Amino acid sequence: MATNEYQVSGMTCGHCELSIREEVGQVAGVEDIQVSAQTGRLVVTGPRPVDDARVLAAVEEAGYSAVRSA
Repeated sequence: MATNEYQVSGMTCGHCELSIREEVGQVAGVEDIQVSAQTGRLVVTGPRPVDDARVLAAVEEAGYSAVRSA
């Protein structure tokens, strides 16, 4: 499994987490999403590395910004 970690700006609540989860969940190859408004952390897991550009675009589509952190 490949894991990508991101730091998301602007999340404040569970609704924020849900919005990001819904958008990122549509990215090809994503099997698991962990997102926390408290820490601003987004972890995306798939069988192969997921395209960063697509994950970042999905986060932006949800109304937030993110950067790859690990």
